[in-house]
Amino acid sequence: MAEPVFNTLTLIGIGHIGSSIARGLQAAPGTVGCLRIYDANADHLNKARELGLADEYHRTAREAVSGADGVILCTPVGTFAALAAEIGPHLAPETVLSDVGSTKQSVIADVSPHLRPDTRFVPAHPRAGTEFSGPTSGLAHLFQGRWCLLTPTEAATDEATGKIEALWASLGARTARMSPAHHDRVTAIVSHLPHLIAFTICGTADDLADEIREEVLQFAASGFRDFTRIAASDPVMWRDIFINNKDALLEMFARFSEDAQAMARAVRWGDVDYIEDRINRSRKIRKSLIDIKQA
Repeated sequence: MAEPVFNTLTLIGIGHIGSSIARGLQAAPGTVGCLRIYDANADHLNKARELGLADEYHRTAREAVSGADGVILCTPVGTFAALAAEIGPHLAPETVLSDVGSTKQSVIADVSPHLRPDTRFVPAHPRAGTEFSGPTSGLAHLFQGRWCLLTPTEAATDEATGKIEALWASLGARTARMSPAHHDRVTAIVSHLPHLIAFTICGTADDLADEIREEVLQFAASGFRDFTRIAASDPVMWRDIFINNKDALLEMFARFSEDAQAMARAVRWGDVDYIEDRINRSRKIRKSLIDIKQA
């Protein structure tokens, strides 16, 4: 790379996504001149230092963003308002601010009031991740071939948005731009609702009588195991996602509930045509994901 995308990039939060960005940047030398890390959790910050994930490690967010031309919020979305209030006055002119949050309307509403007019805010959402958390869970290849969705604000210039796109491209991701409202409805059905269902199914299994619960765990098949993998995700992160995207999530849940009731009726009355149609449509979706290398 002829010149770095950012001379100094600050990652605020060094959990699964933050540490994966750090490791990905190590595999793409030259993308960033200097990488800084801040995390409110001292153990996480010390572990990041031990792992050698960055060039600099800072104990305050204010210190970490001072003079940086790029900043990415990598903490749960529920923390964004307080973080923005803390760092907003200390961002350098024309700093490009981004994030990795799974909701976008709430993020923009929480962050924008605390920013100066010359801060270039480009919200982003990498569509990748595992159920693991913390600085040791980072994967350099996590974003390879995955999508990162961008919802630039009015304060974001084409140059600023281009920098965020270039950063994610260096990590192997593909990027797309969309409105915040459209983003939240899309992610509600493809991500947030599946997690809500997984948490609920695992909760139902845990509420069963002890003897039955033990058998559920002992004889679990791949379908239930897949739900448990999803349900093992970070509880604070998903609590914040559900609350901050509740309108879109509840809309999709209502539609799902109607479809689930229709399927239940088909099972009750032996409507094999309806059941087979739903299964075949699901198989087509799976094949489509495989064809576009998203599965």
